Amino acid sequence: MKNWRRKGARVHAGFEQQEAAVLRGLVRQLDDMLRARSEEAPQDELAELTGIRTGPSESPNDPVLSRLLPDFHKLDPDNPSREDLDSAAALRSLHEPTVLDAKVGVAAVVLKTLRPEGGEVKLSFEEADAWLSALNDVRLALGTALDVTDDMPDDLPEDDPRAPHLGVYHWLTWVQESLVQALTD
Repeated sequence: MKNWRRKGARVHAGFEQQEAAVLRGLVRQLDDMLRARSEEAPQDELAELTGIRTGPSESPNDPVLSRLLPDFHKLDPDNPSREDLDSAAALRSLHEPTVLDAKVGVAAVVLKTLRPEGGEVKLSFEEADAWLSALNDVRLALGTALDVTDDMPDDLPEDDPRAPHLGVYHWLTWVQESLVQALTD
């Protein structure tokens, strides 16, 4: 990939076909997971009448989705009260649809602006913000799947099944950092 660079009110970068395929594939997988979670929302007659959607009241079981959709109310893990549990469920049900819409929306921007064959990407600042959010989501998802920690070495032994994916994680970090630098120059 060619570094992101700012030209007036736009940022530009070039992606090789393989890079575009990897990034689009990861974004599409994440988009599929988020859409599937959205479809888990209970059917609510009041929501149909008012247009106010509700989502699931329980945290996702999948660790990746749980990382992307954290609880809106911090519970005492040793002694959660009934009131706290009810509050957490209500907040999730009320706010998760909006969070899902935002995450699906930023994924759509990446898929729209990054052609499958790669090439030059030219983004407005608004599209660049969407890219930053989508890259962050993909990095969080991949980092959770790979169990990335602060003390993890930059390179894993070749026989570690996570080794090739860790390289992709580091590349995504660089893409995101390069975009931030271009936006702040």
